[in-house]
Amino acid sequence: MNQIAVQPYYKVERKIESKSDGLEQQHWIDERMLILYQDRVTTHRREFAILDVFDMSYRTFSDGEGFFYLHTRKGVFSYMIREDPSLFIQAFKDYAKPRLHLK
Repeated sequence: MNQIAVQPYYKVERKIESKSDGLEQQHWIDERMLILYQDRVTTHRREFAILDVFDMSYRTFSDGEGFFYLHTRKGVFSYMIREDPSLFIQAFKDYAKPRLHLK
């Protein structure tokens, strides 16, 4: 099935290692994608049926980064974002959400 919209998000992975001269913290950024399909929304590790997605929202910080919130039947899931998710949310409202009322 074709993708309707894609929203980049990222996860910061941290690892603390014990070294001979103390502790060392390493971190790296893992770039990931939220993908909207007609019947589902997928993330790196999760898949939500579109019937289980109630809403999407976001909050940005002064530096332009922020959190994207996926409101689902299983709870609210947050994802760290750098890019404005307005188009992704609008695609959900315009394309996916109206089809829920047809079923």
